[in-house]
Amino acid sequence: MLIKHEADIPSSEITDKKVYVNRRDFIRAAAGTAVAAAGVGLVPGAAALLQAATPAPHGRKLENVKPSAFSTQEKLNTWEQITTYNNFYEFGTDKDSPSMLAHSMKTEPWTLAVEGECNKPATYHLEDILKGVTLEDRIYRHRCVEGWSMVIPWVGFPLGDLIKRCEPTSKAQFVEFTTLYDPKQMPGTRLPAVLGGLNWPYREGLRMDEAMHPLAILAVGLYGEVMPNQDGAPIRLHVPWKYGFKSVKSIVKIRFVEKQPTTTWMQAAPEYYSFYSNVNPGRTNSTFRDQSTERRLPSFFASYKTQMFNGYGDQVASLYAGMDLRKNF
Repeated sequence: MLIKHEADIPSSEITDKKVYVNRRDFIRAAAGTAVAAAGVGLVPGAAALLQAATPAPHGRKLENVKPSAFSTQEKLNTWEQITTYNNFYEFGTDKDSPSMLAHSMKTEPWTLAVEGECNKPATYHLEDILKGVTLEDRIYRHRCVEGWSMVIPWVGFPLGDLIKRCEPTSKAQFVEFTTLYDPKQMPGTRLPAVLGGLNWPYREGLRMDEAMHPLAILAVGLYGEVMPNQDGAPIRLHVPWKYGFKSVKSIVKIRFVEKQPTTTWMQAAPEYYSFYSNVNPGRTNSTFRDQSTERRLPSFFASYKTQMFNGYGDQVASLYAGMDLRKNF
């Protein structure tokens, strides 16, 4: 286990927020600008155009996985659906881009840096993090801000268990997450912010009480097997009562901070993407679509009524007691 301290990642130029009314169309348009300026080498996923989306290969089975009382009993989406329909912009903006481009991402060895306001800052190997951890099946609803949803059988453990091991100080009010940034492996990150891309690396955050809630997990598997690359291997966050973009993939750093961090999509378009980003069917003017209904894949129709906090209100509503959730959306 190595001790490691890194400088904070600087902010970059903020893209005009108006163009983010549709996330995917914006980045595609920006990619076209980049092509005109610098050639096709910047196009996210260009090499995948002649390929077809294929499900992830099955991987190593995870051992001693326990059931969880937090799991929903709803019908699961299939392995094929979960591994071919993904938002993982580091590999491109189309839903099938991750399945075509993420297979070559190197996930071993993997380290996760712990920094900031804690008594045990260090860089941990993933196997050290998992040593002695009881993995659980967590079957969760997953709701994307784009209006589609799935039911996914993650394998993971409470984020709060890792936080306790890091011994955050009293100054640690928030937890910031940073994901892998590697343009050599991730073609979607080759479009720089000055040309309209996102400000990489991807960053997200939670309030400390949110991070400590037992529903928030670090997931390392899917369907009882190691996590497929396109779903955020080897370790990702899942917070089921929030929109999916809060649940970051391929985490390389956790930082404990005193002040609320600015996340990637907050920086890009704060009127559409807030820090909290709780699933809220009543808050429709803060996103680029009506959030009152959702399309449960593989259906083409938005026939499901979206539930407040994605149906987890009984467990998490108390976290936001007294808050105006239309203002703190």
